[in-house]
Amino acid sequence: MRKVLTPTLLAGAVLLAGVTHAIAQGNSPSVAQVVALDECDPATFNVAAGADFCKNVALGASITFDQLLASVANGTPDSRWDFEPDKLAIKPGTIVSVADEGGEPHTFTEVAQFGGGFIPVLNSPGETIAPECTGGFTNIAVARTRILQGSHLDITGLSKGKHLFECCIHPWMRIEVDVK
Repeated sequence: MRKVLTPTLLAGAVLLAGVTHAIAQGNSPSVAQVVALDECDPATFNVAAGADFCKNVALGASITFDQLLASVANGTPDSRWDFEPDKLAIKPGTIVSVADEGGEPHTFTEVAQFGGGFIPVLNSPGETIAPECTGGFTNIAVARTRILQGSHLDITGLSKGKHLFECCIHPWMRIEVDVK
């Protein structure tokens, strides 16, 4: 009897552990991926913005610092600085995980309305700074949204409705997240 009981108890314990694991996995929140991209040329960006500012190793990352500034001044910021996707629809409880796969730091800052960033030369002509971006990294709320090259930031607890996020450095990098 003892030999029959031991395998039965063991099988029951394994089955219970499997059910517990499946229930735990079923309760885990879903994740929506957002990618921050840019095409900074390290040779020119690191001279203008400081050593190791641009760590881009992507093939074709050849937009010079002056080219980026010229595109912004013309009112057509370079579209290779972007959040992908531009729009995202998620369910409540979903984690928005933002990965910086570009060469520069970015922010993923929630704003009430899209506007300019904290670096005036990177704002389109006539664009006013989004209030949430004011103060740059001296504003702790902005500093908390910074994403360094190769890292990620998880956004949790978004309420139902529309949420607007932009990079307070490169303010044309924008995304709308709709929680339904």
